[in-house]
Amino acid sequence: MPARLRPTAPIAADAVLVGDPGRALMLAQELLEQPKMSNHARGLWGYSGRTPAGRELSVMSTGMGGPSAAIVLADLAELGVGRAVRVGTGTAIGEDAEPGQLIVVAAAHLGATAGSEAARPDRDLTAALAHELGGRAMLAESVSFDTLHPPGAAPAGAGEIADMQTATLLARAGDLGLSLAAVLIVAASASGERLGEEQEVDAAKRAGNAAATVLSG
Repeated sequence: MPARLRPTAPIAADAVLVGDPGRALMLAQELLEQPKMSNHARGLWGYSGRTPAGRELSVMSTGMGGPSAAIVLADLAELGVGRAVRVGTGTAIGEDAEPGQLIVVAAAHLGATAGSEAARPDRDLTAALAHELGGRAMLAESVSFDTLHPPGAAPAGAGEIADMQTATLLARAGDLGLSLAAVLIVAASASGERLGEEQEVDAAKRAGNAAATVLSG
């Protein structure tokens, strides 16, 4: 049994990962038939159930920041998760990303090291996500910071979006032998314009449904 998670229901081999526990609940209700809470330890809400297509799927909160996400991912791997898709949010740093845009992550840099070797997602899951979302998403690179993205902190050419988890999750997934991809919602523009709450929920549902479809394939 992992040291942090305390599952009360079986964890599926495929999982959708989100930072916010509230979003985990919302996506569990959106993606699963009769979802059952599978973890509430440490406030990391997790749910498991079957998709309408009949596939077992878990939706799990990873908390805030890279360290929390890396620990949760290791526990999930110990519990048998082999494939996962992160559905997260971030702040635009590129000129082409606007609030509400979905970005399928092609590679993720870690903070000030952007421009050096990047952490890369699973090729097949990423291609399937990009295909499933089609014109509704952009395939681009991201950069992850240990704290909330400070304005102007991302080096030129670092990518289109900044967040707090993706680079760490991708790197840890490689260490664990786990297949992981990520789709991020642009929740705020580079100038600070924020996406409305309802629009963010709608974008999360689009991303979550694409993730569930890809994991069911």
